[in-house]
Amino acid sequence: MADRPSQPFVDGYLAYLLARASHLISGEFHRQVAASGLSIPEWRVLATLADREECTIGTLAEITLTKQPTLTKLIDRMAADGLVARRPGLEDRRHALISITARGREVVLPLLAEAAQHEQAVLEDFGPQQGALLKETLRKLIALHTQR
Repeated sequence: MADRPSQPFVDGYLAYLLARASHLISGEFHRQVAASGLSIPEWRVLATLADREECTIGTLAEITLTKQPTLTKLIDRMAADGLVARRPGLEDRRHALISITARGREVVLPLLAEAAQHEQAVLEDFGPQQGALLKETLRKLIALHTQR
């Protein structure tokens, strides 16, 4: 009879651990986003654009973890609500450039502060060095697995 592993497979499986941690931590903050009246995809778009001059739909889709056709429809609704502005690209008019509006910034700034507080609370148990190492390790993991 084969030896049983010391823990169930998923309890040691990296992809599961990353997904579970993301689900738990994001879920805590997503309640605050919902209370603000934004959907999670709207929050992700506004948070992404908050400190960028503008982004293409493709870049936004990658950063916000949203399929491009879904994001295009969302951007149309957000533009109609005055949260973002859309303009044709300079070099290729088919590549729309999306930027945050003053209204979008007004909506997202309080949430960005809440997100920073939430992150600080999550990382507090790790201490500053281990928290920074965790974030750096995740950035490296993302960079190593991003399709180029």
